Amino acid sequence: MGRWGLHEEPAVDEHELLRQMDKLGIEKAVVLPLGMTPESLFVGGGNEAVLAAYQRYPGRFIPFCNIDPRSGNSPEADFSWILGQFKAAGCKGLGELTANIPFDDPLCLNLYRHCGAAGLPVIFHLAVAAAYGLYGVADEMGMPRLERALKECPSTSFIGHAMAFWAEIASNVNEDTRGGYPTDPVKGPGRTVELLKTYPNLYADLSAGSGFNAITRDPDFGYWFFEECQDKLLLGTDICHVNQDVPIVPYVNAALADGRISEACYRKITHDNAAKLLGVGG
Repeated sequence: MGRWGLHEEPAVDEHELLRQMDKLGIEKAVVLPLGMTPESLFVGGGNEAVLAAYQRYPGRFIPFCNIDPRSGNSPEADFSWILGQFKAAGCKGLGELTANIPFDDPLCLNLYRHCGAAGLPVIFHLAVAAAYGLYGVADEMGMPRLERALKECPSTSFIGHAMAFWAEIASNVNEDTRGGYPTDPVKGPGRTVELLKTYPNLYADLSAGSGFNAITRDPDFGYWFFEECQDKLLLGTDICHVNQDVPIVPYVNAALADGRISEACYRKITHDNAAKLLGVGG
């Protein structure tokens, strides 16, 4: 349930995750299995570990499953049986998808369609390219491959994550900045906003440094974005290691307390959107 070797602090286990959830006031959290692709180096917490944690704490954890789209090495590979087993075990989605191949590779499109048929949303890590040293499904600036998948897989819900997805919240983005954490003020809404507003099957995960940077680099724009795309945003933490800072939670709480976002917007981002998308109550 965390990445080993990427931080000086050890990776989280279920007990540390629960401790941090309690500290942050989080009632339930989606837990993503990693280590399911060769690009994810030094990671632990695969499908079995996530499901075991869910079985011990079913009231706190919402499990996702993970499958490498290259499994079977065929765009006709049948994922229905294994997705059915994961769904029967309690999984509510698939991801984090990290295979470093083009977003619209036939192998990916096949997996997306199977997830749509199974009613499992797909959360993806978007990469700037398919290249050595990178992980995440790859797309060019403007995210044309993501848009193709949104069009060709309308029954599949996608959840965007990572730098290449979030840098394009602004129109003033280029090849040098889209893979990082831009700090300049936002000159206008970018492709991320356009795609969220155009395609009903695209959502956005606010977690990690990428999501937090996107909404705080230009606070006034960030508050506008919250309200404008309130039906498409999902609060996340990306907690991977012990003592990890999670600034997104107090930031969103403060935005509500200061009147920068509405109660309805806050409720959707922190609960309602995820409950509806994943089909969970509470």
